[in-house]
Amino acid sequence: MTFIDFFKQQFIEEGTTTRKMLSRVPDEHFTYKPHSKSMDMKRLATHIADLPGWIHMTFTTDEIDFSKPYEQPSINNSEDLIAYFEKRYKDGLSTIIPENEKLLDKPWTLRNGDKIYGVNPKIEIIRMSLSQQIHHRAQLGVYLRLLNIQIPGSYGPSADENNFS
Repeated sequence: MTFIDFFKQQFIEEGTTTRKMLSRVPDEHFTYKPHSKSMDMKRLATHIADLPGWIHMTFTTDEIDFSKPYEQPSINNSEDLIAYFEKRYKDGLSTIIPENEKLLDKPWTLRNGDKIYGVNPKIEIIRMSLSQQIHHRAQLGVYLRLLNIQIPGSYGPSADENNFS
């Protein structure tokens, strides 16, 4: 199995779980945050919806510079959120192709103007993007749990799906 084959399989599996989790985000709780240092639910969910597109960005660019504008659509409701996720998912999946295996060792830079946070091979950025999706999805699960909204299973059924308490 090539790295591309492995990442494609992971991308599809994590995308399915992320789609289920994002579908539980209620419009009326977009401003909810469990702590003053936490992102609000809208910002967190939008970030999760955006992350599959980082795969596309990694294969088609050599860096991201946080000092430059980063375009995201206005998300006003759950329908917008899911539509954005589907667009970014399609973008990411379109670049997980055999021809891009040769790009995995190329450097990719994370920066904010002159301050460089890291220069890593694209393969590490792909892994990090998938891991970030999983990490932030877990955060979203906590938000939903605190609001008493049922959680879908990720790697097996959730306590809600098995009627555990």
